[in-house]
Amino acid sequence: MYNSMSKRVSLCVVVVTLAALAGCEMTSHRVGQSATVQFGVVQNAQQVTLDSQAAQGAIIGGTIGLLASGRGSRGRGAATGAVLGGAATAATQGNRTGIQYTVQMSDGSSVRIISDQREIKPNDCVAIERVGNSANIRRASSDYCDPANAEAISKVSDASKSEAGHCQAAKEELAAAEDEKAVDLASRKVELLCDD
Repeated sequence: MYNSMSKRVSLCVVVVTLAALAGCEMTSHRVGQSATVQFGVVQNAQQVTLDSQAAQGAIIGGTIGLLASGRGSRGRGAATGAVLGGAATAATQGNRTGIQYTVQMSDGSSVRIISDQREIKPNDCVAIERVGNSANIRRASSDYCDPANAEAISKVSDASKSEAGHCQAAKEELAAAEDEKAVDLASRKVELLCDD
């Protein structure tokens, strides 16, 4: 069931091209993967079903994206679902809902990302972090969404990219966890490093 869910989610998702993500982005190379961090303001937040028409064309992020990627084994997916709760558990059991955030980027483009994070609200400034095929959205200081700060933001880009890399490493550790203790530790790391 986990693998078929992963395949259906993969078929439903059309990943946004990097050209659409051009505004205020920072890119680096980390262990063979490219990290991109960009900032924007949330315009809309709505609950969606991952295999619905509403989810098409959106980036799948957060723990939902991790589970949908199919990186963990069936046993690990079940162990992860048993510990994580919320949307992650629902995703492993077939109830694939999340929050779709529509984010207005500083260059005027619009990006949709679906996540299990439910605390982000319209008008929040957010960072959209992408490392490899994984994505994350988290709240950021409103200063990151102020065009007057573009030069200062470029000076702290390494720190933003490093945070994105640490978040991704925590998600990969969670996907590789093989027992309840490892899942618990890794899920706490994801909460600390990937949430706002």
